[in-house]
Amino acid sequence: MSTVEELVSKSKEAQKQFEFATQEQADAAARAICKVVFDNAGKLGPMAAEESRMGSAKDKIAKCRNKSALIWQSLKDKKTVGVIARLEERRMLEVAKPMGVVAAVIPSTNPVVTPMGNASAALKTRNSIIFAPHPRAVKCTKLLVEMFQDEIEKLGLPRDLVLGLENVSIEDSSALMSAADIVVATGGPGMVKAAYSSGKPSLGVGQGNVQCIVDADVDIEEAVKKIIIGRSFDNGLICLGEQTVFVLENKFGEFIEAFKKNGGYYVSTPEDAEKLREGLFPEGGPISRDVVGLSAVEVGKLAGLEVPEDTQVIGATASAVGAGDVLCREKLCPVINIMTYQTFEEGVAKMVENLEYEGKGHSIGIHSNNSDHVEYAAIQCSVSRVIVNQPAGTTGGGSPMNGFTPTTTLGCGSWGNNSFSDNFNYKHLMNITRVGYSYEESYLPDPEMAWE
Repeated sequence: MSTVEELVSKSKEAQKQFEFATQEQADAAARAICKVVFDNAGKLGPMAAEESRMGSAKDKIAKCRNKSALIWQSLKDKKTVGVIARLEERRMLEVAKPMGVVAAVIPSTNPVVTPMGNASAALKTRNSIIFAPHPRAVKCTKLLVEMFQDEIEKLGLPRDLVLGLENVSIEDSSALMSAADIVVATGGPGMVKAAYSSGKPSLGVGQGNVQCIVDADVDIEEAVKKIIIGRSFDNGLICLGEQTVFVLENKFGEFIEAFKKNGGYYVSTPEDAEKLREGLFPEGGPISRDVVGLSAVEVGKLAGLEVPEDTQVIGATASAVGAGDVLCREKLCPVINIMTYQTFEEGVAKMVENLEYEGKGHSIGIHSNNSDHVEYAAIQCSVSRVIVNQPAGTTGGGSPMNGFTPTTTLGCGSWGNNSFSDNFNYKHLMNITRVGYSYEESYLPDPEMAWE
């Protein structure tokens, strides 16, 4: 069994051999990483659901297929080798360089597509990568490493460009992060904090608690359908999944009717709402691990609710906004909080309050045909993504429906204690050398004109 030190040594040696690879070689390696997940989605998706004991095998298969194709398309034809930009006006060149060894911390919620996304970005930029798997995804990670290695070896590249920790422990993960050149941490707050404490440049993610608002001018049923898709995908594990939706007070009944019609079960009594709270957050504490990634029907049974077998999402209404009710928190299962507002500005203010409680910096969803309202929400909410008229849970990480960069790692900016507020992509794994020529004519600005 290789120690962390030995793994890092192997990774560094492989990366040195890859450091001056051609653009064609880097592209072929990135493509191979994505393609092997696409080709084996039917095996990898169910394996991830079984080993992690959370999520939907069917949705994980779809995620493997869709994300692999989307991420490769976003990498395809992008320059990451040699001169990548010529800035004629400034008489400058930008030259791409790799960073070295990438340590990638993998979450249990996404044990196939996250490694794929991290590895394809790393190889596209001529880095090597070592995975630190979650204890509930060790077999998945081991198989992925072998599959990735086999594919890149076919291209004549070193197998050790992709490696994984063999001994899964907090100590080894920490040692890896300290020994690598850059860390990409996709996981819980504890692991992300450890990444930022490693002494190495780190790209960590923040907690999700996506707030959603339905404006007065949209088709309620169409909005409901999208919200249910976003909230139910992969049994609600996605950090982009809608957590609370705010509806105009005089359209609440119409919303609930459409919710029930499209696979929602609404908890209408205070007694059942309390059962749901206790099932999700026992004694008001952290979310119960027992409910994470369960289907709506399974969550209902665990909470002692009689939920119809065809239920996709459970809905309830919190008794207060923000810290006043745990239902306003992130719920990693298909449960959504449905609340009302009287004016759009009030609805946005309530979203802000929930974000201050949990999830600041991540994302919001808005269903509206009013561009002024969309921009108002974007200005008022301290988030990195505003997802308009789409299922947030399935599109905020990149989709054919929008221009968000396809990713599985979502930065939340300084609001979420992160170093970036973007969708993680290959650009985050490049160093840039800038070459500056002198201008043909150089001069100091006229002191009197400079301040006009």
